[in-house]
Amino acid sequence: MGMARFLIRRILAGILVLWAVATLTFFLFFVAVPEGVVARNLAGRAATPQVIAEVERNLGLNLPKPVQYWRYLDHLVHGNLGYSYYSQEPVTTIIKQALPATISVVIGGTLLWLIAGLGTGILSATRARSLFDRIATVGVLAGVSAPVFVVGELLIVLVYVQLNSHGVGFIQTGYTPITQSVTGWLGCMILPWITLAIVQAAVYTRLSRGSLLDTLGEDYIRTARSKGISERRVLYRHAVRSAMTPVVSQLGIDIGALLGGVIVVEQVFGLQGLGQQTVTAITQGDGQLVIGFVIIAALFVVVANLIVDMSYALLDPRVRVN
Repeated sequence: MGMARFLIRRILAGILVLWAVATLTFFLFFVAVPEGVVARNLAGRAATPQVIAEVERNLGLNLPKPVQYWRYLDHLVHGNLGYSYYSQEPVTTIIKQALPATISVVIGGTLLWLIAGLGTGILSATRARSLFDRIATVGVLAGVSAPVFVVGELLIVLVYVQLNSHGVGFIQTGYTPITQSVTGWLGCMILPWITLAIVQAAVYTRLSRGSLLDTLGEDYIRTARSKGISERRVLYRHAVRSAMTPVVSQLGIDIGALLGGVIVVEQVFGLQGLGQQTVTAITQGDGQLVIGFVIIAALFVVVANLIVDMSYALLDPRVRVN
């Protein structure tokens, strides 16, 4: 029952956050803008007077603001994110086309940086002040200091260009759907995954190392050792589990931000994901598409943090009663 109540509270909180984001978005695009400018902002900079009139008619911009707000929320609840008059496509269609690339980058990159970051952090904590720990510290500083676009460009020059110059075309740029070719999908995802992993693994190495060192100094760890429990069991059964709580919290923030658009990585490797499409929509003044991206990004953040809260509760049962 405790877990059920915990989940219900988190879901309700997530719904409240989505409502707040949707309301703020409505205010910025429909209320804070002069009456004659709303339709033009939503139609895009290249819109003709006929398109602007169509936008006003379809969205009911001549209706009172409370009525517009209700229609806006009703459309969102039913999964209708509007129509991009610049691209002449429903916003949901554009998002469905861009979403696979972003999700592929985020899931693969997250798994890679977790394996590298947590593995290095745990080994550094158990071998504090050793040569491995000192080398890992230097690597962490280099990873944290490296801008994402620099890492991506270096990988393109040192890996993609070199392999292709020698006739090895496995590594690719652009995006190939996994349904079209598994090999092609892996080829275009490897470098973006490594780019994210190099930068983010450094953060998780430092975070997991510090958290695990603090945990290993706790009284209950010393008690477990005094009872003759093996060092491996003390480390992985007790210490690592407790040390993962701040790591999980950070993961929720990072995944939410990444799902909102891995803009730099997508731009460097030409993946045409949500991040790159968002930049294009802003440049074109496609307000309807920008609104859709904002709502989807907020949804991703809420879902990511809900999953993290569940993981957090499994790691520390005391969280369920808070």
